[in-house]
Amino acid sequence: MSSLEPVYLERYADILVNFALNSGRGVRPGEVVFLQVPEAAKLLLIELNKAVLKANAHPLIQYLPNDLERDFFEFANPEQIRFFPRSFMKGRAIQADHTITIIAETNKHELEGIDPKKIMDRSRTRLPYINWLNKKEAAGRYTWTIAMYPTEAMAQEAGLTLEECWQQIVRACFLDQPDALRQWRSVFTKMTAIEKNLNNLSIDKLHVEAEGTDLWLAIGPHRRWVSGSGRNIPSFEIFTSPDARFTEGTISFDLPLYRYGHLIKDIKLEFAAGKIKKAQAVYGDKILQEMLAVKNANRVGEFSLTDKRFSRINRYMAETLYDENYGGNYGNTHLAVGMSFQECYRGKPPANPAVLKRLGFNHSAVHTDIIASTDRRVTAILADGSSKVIYHHGQFNF
Repeated sequence: MSSLEPVYLERYADILVNFALNSGRGVRPGEVVFLQVPEAAKLLLIELNKAVLKANAHPLIQYLPNDLERDFFEFANPEQIRFFPRSFMKGRAIQADHTITIIAETNKHELEGIDPKKIMDRSRTRLPYINWLNKKEAAGRYTWTIAMYPTEAMAQEAGLTLEECWQQIVRACFLDQPDALRQWRSVFTKMTAIEKNLNNLSIDKLHVEAEGTDLWLAIGPHRRWVSGSGRNIPSFEIFTSPDARFTEGTISFDLPLYRYGHLIKDIKLEFAAGKIKKAQAVYGDKILQEMLAVKNANRVGEFSLTDKRFSRINRYMAETLYDENYGGNYGNTHLAVGMSFQECYRGKPPANPAVLKRLGFNHSAVHTDIIASTDRRVTAILADGSSKVIYHHGQFNF
């Protein structure tokens, strides 16, 4: 983008390295930062590499060529699709103290027409790596963050020019502010106050009501709400991982979803006894069904709300990272199917995964956020039987 000021990329890298990592505290000298960056985002990679070096840390770079994924699924045999380089991935999990992942796609429809089963089989192979990182993160020895670098293809998919797409990123990440880190810390302070209020409530269940939505979620014991910790930039959501065994009712989503190189539109889910009993999408239904067929992907892993007072995102971006933080008129609700977050355990997460399972924390190779931006009311049913509307018209009632 010709009009993007170089200082914006410097500030972007500064936020990712010196704020997002270590849960808002930034990278420490001597730590290893794994940079996963597509070639389309080379200009940001240059600034990230500088920022890590200036912090006296060690960058490890994975420079990812764009437009190779379709060839893999077209030519790989079943053995190649299921291959997991265990020693290599284990070493990577051991070595990295942090990971910065940049999203910069040149074809949002790259995998359309590919058998969804192949895509999901490939996704399953990564579960051991995910488990290793989750364990390390729970022990306080690993953090990560994800950010977006827009391309012409990504902007076009959202119905925006590249200029307009960058404008959303500059605003959302406070890159137009001389002291962007100060702005992030201010927002996180306000979000932390709401998080504290939610955690002080003894919430038994949540009732979510909107057009096409009448959903009940059981919060479950030992749960806590978590606000943006730098894991995503931007991040204005406040979320928890409900008890996946007791979700009931229906929920509809108005924002299109791009997942596994496919577009999925107008998703509606119906739950009974914790499981999705019916799922449908007007467009992309085949990949939706294949995704939900993965073990435990038919249960809830996360429930999240974004307050419109914090988010400066007011355009659909065709990218989950931004759409799940959409502010607009009514903020947004997103529900993730699949993997729960251990960080939503109140206290130090238990080392034994069986304990989390008994508490209704879901475990799956899938974690897919699906987003609704329509007006909704969220009512908390408290342990004493009373109720409190905690969210309405796009903002928390705290």
